[in-house]
Parts: sequence; structure tokens; C-alpha cells
Amino acid sequence: MKKMRIIFMGTPDFSVPSLQKIYDARYDIAAVFTQPDKQQGRGKKISFSPVKEKAISLGLTVFQPQKIRDEEVIQRITALHPDVIVVIAYGKILPKAVLDIPPYGCLNVHGSLLPKYRGAAPIQYAIKNGDPKSGVTIMQLDEGMDTGPMLKKSELVLDPKETTASLFHKLSTLGASTLLTVLEHLPACIAQAETQKEADATYTSKIEKEMAEINWSQKATVIERLIRTLNPQPGAYTFFKGKRLKIWFADVVPGTDSAPGTVIHVTKKQITVQTGENALCIREVQPESRNRMTTAQFLQGNTITVGDIL
Repeated sequence: MKKMRIIFMGTPDFSVPSLQKIYDARYDIAAVFTQPDKQQGRGKKISFSPVKEKAISLGLTVFQPQKIRDEEVIQRITALHPDVIVVIAYGKILPKAVLDIPPYGCLNVHGSLLPKYRGAAPIQYAIKNGDPKSGVTIMQLDEGMDTGPMLKKSELVLDPKETTASLFHKLSTLGASTLLTVLEHLPACIAQAETQKEADATYTSKIEKEMAEINWSQKATVIERLIRTLNPQPGAYTFFKGKRLKIWFADVVPGTDSAPGTVIHVTKKQITVQTGENALCIREVQPESRNRMTTAQFLQGNTITVGDIL
């Protein structure tokens, strides 16, 4: 049986394992679409997206249109005659004119068990809300925001110390293998597609920097999940002596009746801070303009005593 002809659309690291899987399975990849190159740093060095870097290494044709809705771009996609378009964190919303081009439609690898966690940050919100499990959904795109019919789901159990960084990696790998299964049985998967129940749908908003400052009046469990949610970006923080101090790793421990934000215990290796309920034992930090370090390393050059306020 002839392998399907695929256009791949994606941009960040999360998309790369799926592109590699499709390539390794010897599908006919007509082209790869990714976001335009960006200038980064003071030197304004040109930076390629992870998907572009991977596509170039595989010898694939790359397109980087500024606007996917331009008629010239739509004509180019049409001329490539794709059987299916695979879209993974591309960063642009496809118009109906593009969705209607491939006979098998446009497939998306979404980082949650839909219809839960539609929107911009499904992976982060699974950690933020303390969910015991997460997963990926392969769906057909329609004109809505993550509202299309679902072709296949794959689940995984979250580690108690799961971070956004670790879950991104796990779900990108799981998504790639699940996508390949769907592609191998695409007509049957489409015929058995499941419609999403709108009543069960939730939307996630973009993770903003304003979320990162720790509110010590919250419960320790809530703060600890926030720390893991914002790892690796932008990082949860508090202030110490007027300077920002990011916290990367902490454990929930019993607290006292001290005011939230008060240091209640200090050893050579850790700092314990009271919260609105229970306390947080801080084990890894990052001072302003410094690298990440253990609390033990931080305490070698900084003095914190019981009663200090963070």
C-alpha cells in the first residue's frame, strides 16, 4: 500500500518527535511548515525553530510563511497535494480554506485528554490542578479551538514531582507514537471518531509572568504545584532582601501558627517557609542573575534566620 503524502506543520520541541516518527516510518513528507525565523539576544542572532532544525537535518523542504491565510500560501499547499496535514503546536490557526485541502483532513496532537484542557496551556494546567493523569488526544481540526472529533487518546500517570518540562517531554514522545498508530489506520480511525462533549470542556489561558510571584497565603500544596507548573518557564519566585529569588524545588511539610511567608526552620541544607496551610521546605533556588543551585549552596553565601520574611 502506498504511503500517504503528508504536510507537517509545527514549531517547538514538542513537535519534533512526531516529525521524526513520520520520517522514520517512510511517509512521503511533501513539506514542513514552521514559524518564521526569529532574532534573539543583543546580537540579534537569527534563531531557527526546533522543527526547522530537524527538517533541515532530514533533508526536507521547509516553508515559513508570515501568514497562513494568504492566497499564495493556500495555493502552494494545494499544489503539494497532501493526503493529510499534521499540525502540532504550529502557532497559527488554519483557515477553512486550508482545513479543506487534504482528503483526510488536518490532524492535531493535543497535549491533554480532550475535551479537558483546550486552549493554550493544557500541559501546565494538568500539573497546576494536581491531576493524577494526563495524556494526548489525536483529533481532526475544525474551525473551533480544539473542538474537532477525537480519533485516539493515550493516557499516562503523572509523577508526584512532575514538572511542565518533564511532562512536555513525556507527552511529546507519547504523542508521536499515538500519531503513528492513527496514521497507520487513518480511514478506520476517522470512521470511528468521537465527538467532544461540550459540557465537559474546559479552556486554559496562556501562562503569564504575573502568575509567577508566590503568594505565601495560599496552601503549601497549591504553591508547590505552581513551582512545578512554572518549571522551566517563567519560574516561580519570591523576594529575598529586595531581590528576586526563584524557587525550583520544594516539599510540603507540616507548618506552625506563624504568619504566611515567615521562615520557620533553617538548616545547612534547607529553608522552611510557612504558608496559608502547612509549610514549604525549599531545596533548590536561583538568586537574581545567578544559576540554579541547591539551598545548601545558596546558604553558604547568604544568611537566613528563623523569623525572616520571604
